[in-house]
Amino acid sequence: MNLDWIRKGMQGITAASLLVLSATAAQAQDAPPPQAVTVVTLQAEDVTLSSELPGRVVALGVAEVRPQVSGIIVERLFLEGGTVKEGDPLYRIDDAIYDAQVQQARASVAQAKANLTAAEKEEQRIAELFQRGVAAQQAIDDSLAGRDAARAGLLVAKAQLQAAEINLKHTVVEAPLSGRVGRALTTQGALVTAQQADPMAVIRQIDRVYVDVTASTADVLRYTRARDAQDEGDRGLELDPTVTLTLADGMTFEHRGTLLAAEPQVDPQTGVAVLRLQFPNPDGLLLPGMYVKAHVPVGLAPDVVLAPQQGVGRDRRGQPTALVVNKDNVVEARVLTVLGTQDSRWIVSEGLAAGDRLIVAGLQKTGPGATVIPEEQNAAGKVAQD
Repeated sequence: MNLDWIRKGMQGITAASLLVLSATAAQAQDAPPPQAVTVVTLQAEDVTLSSELPGRVVALGVAEVRPQVSGIIVERLFLEGGTVKEGDPLYRIDDAIYDAQVQQARASVAQAKANLTAAEKEEQRIAELFQRGVAAQQAIDDSLAGRDAARAGLLVAKAQLQAAEINLKHTVVEAPLSGRVGRALTTQGALVTAQQADPMAVIRQIDRVYVDVTASTADVLRYTRARDAQDEGDRGLELDPTVTLTLADGMTFEHRGTLLAAEPQVDPQTGVAVLRLQFPNPDGLLLPGMYVKAHVPVGLAPDVVLAPQQGVGRDRRGQPTALVVNKDNVVEARVLTVLGTQDSRWIVSEGLAAGDRLIVAGLQKTGPGATVIPEEQNAAGKVAQD
């Protein structure tokens, strides 16, 4: 009887154990396998912080072409919208009157020379008579005065000739500087006057251009402190002086510029200061008056991490967050402190460190505490294959 009871008890224990093992095996089969995620191993570096500032393109030089003599325009000598060099002829004014004035002035010079020659001979003759005691002192004084007056008359005639020749030269209106000329504002046959208010054409130098941007007081202070710290040699970082531009269509301008100067004044009403940048513009893509956005260096950030933007999200409170894979291949959540952006990456000062494996793809398939299979993404943006 006791043996039957023991045998039945052993059979019950064995059946219970089989049920437990079966349940455990079923749970193991139901548990999802570790998901594969794409990660990027982060590196720490020193970064120049920049601020995006609105600005306008300004021509390096602007010249409004005006006539210096009056007359009728007989010919236009430039192509509208073309490039001109300093000294190139732009317009030609009827020069008949000015040529006649030059001829008249030359005749006056010849007459003044003849008068001077006669006065000098008269002065010599009177001087000889004075030495012989024939001429009086008054006569020699008059001869000297006549000679000096003739010399002065010759100088006046030469000055008038020079003025007439200058006026004749100005009948050809030349470009005062090299650059791109706009549309013609005066047509052939029009009457122009010397020093008139309306220009005949406008020339702008745009092979290099200025960009005037407005910066807040905070940005100006950050830039000044970073520059002063660099000058004193207290930090091992160098503030990158180059500036980049974003055009109105969202594209980045291919040439980099430099920060030239800052207006030593802050507008008391708006609290902004004006910074002047200079950019090469060999293709003439930047035009005066064009609206752009400049990325100006304003500070230095040592030992920060550049995290790809696809690996950074936001929580319900709007704080930037990221998921990283630890050494045990377990996902961890991090709250980040972001200083700004550089290209397509966030500049992170806290929350991420060198060596962290940031998840950039597969975020929807995992979460904090999950075990994953990390796959490294290479520089070309592809998953490295083992």
